[in-house]
Amino acid sequence: MLRSSLCAVVLGLLAASHADVQAQTAQLTGTVYNDSNGNQRRDASERGIAGIKVSNGRELATSDAQGRYRLPARDGSTVFVIKPPGYSTATGANGLPLFWHHVFPAGSPKLRYGGIAATTAGELDFPLRRLAGGDLKRSGGDLKMLVFGDPQPKSLIDVDYYERDIVQPLVGKHDVRLGLSLGDIVNDDISLYPAMNRVTSQLGVPWMHVPGNHDLDFDAGRDEDALLSFRNVFGPDSYAWEEPQASFIVLDDVVYLPGQQPAYIGGLREDQFAFLQAYLATLSKDRRVVISVHIPFFEPYPGVESFRRVDRDRLFAMLKDHSQVLLLSAHTHNQRHYRHDASTGWHGAQPLHEYNVGATCGAFWSGVKDAQGIPDTTMSDGTPNGYAWLTFKPDGQYSLRYQVARAPADRAMALYAPKVLRLGAWAANGVYANVFMGDADSRVEYRIDEGAWKPMRRVSQPDPTLVAENLADDSAERLRGYDRSPEAVPSTHLWRGVLPTDVGAGEHRIQVRVFDRWRGELTSETRYRLDQAKE
Repeated sequence: MLRSSLCAVVLGLLAASHADVQAQTAQLTGTVYNDSNGNQRRDASERGIAGIKVSNGRELATSDAQGRYRLPARDGSTVFVIKPPGYSTATGANGLPLFWHHVFPAGSPKLRYGGIAATTAGELDFPLRRLAGGDLKRSGGDLKMLVFGDPQPKSLIDVDYYERDIVQPLVGKHDVRLGLSLGDIVNDDISLYPAMNRVTSQLGVPWMHVPGNHDLDFDAGRDEDALLSFRNVFGPDSYAWEEPQASFIVLDDVVYLPGQQPAYIGGLREDQFAFLQAYLATLSKDRRVVISVHIPFFEPYPGVESFRRVDRDRLFAMLKDHSQVLLLSAHTHNQRHYRHDASTGWHGAQPLHEYNVGATCGAFWSGVKDAQGIPDTTMSDGTPNGYAWLTFKPDGQYSLRYQVARAPADRAMALYAPKVLRLGAWAANGVYANVFMGDADSRVEYRIDEGAWKPMRRVSQPDPTLVAENLADDSAERLRGYDRSPEAVPSTHLWRGVLPTDVGAGEHRIQVRVFDRWRGELTSETRYRLDQAKE
């Protein structure tokens, strides 16, 4: 009896071991092919494409001479093709790029917003379409793209704001070829994805989506399942996309911590590091690499570990020898430039630039509505809501411009000054310039009338325009909007100049100029008056 039981145990262990080996050695196969007629089906005349990279989110394969690839089969993975330069992907029914297949033989855990349905086994083919003629020529010139931070609607009302405030003014009036949203596509209500995709797809360009902390399945029991509903709509949560000018790497950097407070922290998973190691090895060290995440790598509140430092150190070590790296992040609902150095674990030859993009929803679609019924929604650092234009030259060099929603393209700052001061009073009042794309190195100057230009001093304090809005909300007897404007916080891009009171009675012009690193000299102006006071 003992011998019989022992044999049963041994046989069970051998069977389990054999199953493990089978799971580890099972393969996924398919073909990457040139879909010349665009029907997303491989016809007899359509040939495979060699040298195309395909990944399951951990391992990386390259298609052979017939376009065939082979990858380890991992249940619960999303297999994707890395779109190469000179090609376009298929387009899904929602107007977004279709470059992935889910591998969920038994489906995902059941979640409030659906998760992922069971998938059938078989070849996983990827249609690409080779660019030709003018499209191919344009693809090798400047690459202009749109970058949105945190659209974050909480309702269909907010989706309407997003459409009228951000997207409609661009429809038919842009020359971009690629778009990117940096997370918090919605504000926890994942049922809004179809409505958001209907709006975003009006822009008519391939659009990449980064997951954010408000895109999670909060009923998931673990981090690995927390983006299943996001993935069901947008595909892999981490992937790469290649254009002639740059390689774009999208990374889910929200680590879900169910049952904890806070319920998430910034960081990366082991499978992401494995993918990065494999993919970066295929790139030349001087190629432009753009890392796009939601939670920033810097600490918005110094000393508070909002992104796991051990993960940041590991990522930065992998990127150290790449000479052209740009980091894009969102999440803060502020805007700033951050230069990483040894203090944050960066040991590259030059400081590493991270651009933390202002939110398209601004301050969560809050504040007083304008004549069009759209909330003011200025962010807590005084930056109006909007989005960024990002342009890459063929050699990977880039330029940035922030576009205030529905504003002229040259609006680069907001000025605040008192309307009237006493002639001859002590010069204690100032003009403030909130330079939306300003950083510590920005040169900001002002002058009164036609006087000499003088430097303005960078200050760390709340934007006075938003402070005035806060006071108006406080003193109002009734709600001025659905949600009031956010409480003003110290801005990283605010400058102050003292207003003279000895330049004669009457009205005086205040001119402010900033020397933007990409756009050159930009100006704005306002006025104040000096009056003679009576005792």
